[in-house]
Amino acid sequence: MSGGNGPPDPATRAALIAFIAFITCERLFELWLSARNARRLAARGAVEHGRGHFPLFVALHALFPLALVAEVLFLGTRPGTAWPAWLALLVAAEALRLAAIRALGGFWNVRIWVLPGAEPVRRGPYRFLRHPNYLAVTLELLAAPMMFGAWRTALVVTALNAAALAVRIPAEERALQGAAAQAPGR
Repeated sequence: MSGGNGPPDPATRAALIAFIAFITCERLFELWLSARNARRLAARGAVEHGRGHFPLFVALHALFPLALVAEVLFLGTRPGTAWPAWLALLVAAEALRLAAIRALGGFWNVRIWVLPGAEPVRRGPYRFLRHPNYLAVTLELLAAPMMFGAWRTALVVTALNAAALAVRIPAEERALQGAAAQAPGR
């Protein structure tokens, strides 16, 4: 895996195909899990918040793999010598994402579903970070393209993700504060 123009070498092509297959399967699983959790939460009286900004995330996560493939195939970016470090960061991001999903359990969702009266989760990575899942996604959106030398994709999707999170996190915080205020004893 080295830099250069023209068609990607077989190792780069295989790595790119494997990553795109992985990210597609991961996102499809997350959408399935999210829909299942949303149905269960709604049945318990949960309310969805911040619905209007969700299409930003859909567009971002749909365009991300397309931009990565385009940059590798058409702009000729290739993995540099630091690709193993970027891969390690990607693996760490995925581990953090899984820990966040596990900690939230049935509360995890790609949307903002809040159960009135429920306290925020404070186990797993949530003991140390307020939004570990968002950190994991941010690291993924940076590390994955950089693993392939696709710095343009990394720059654009990381900036778009930061803009979307600037809307999402305050909406989620307001929803969580409102739900906690409805907890018994408050």
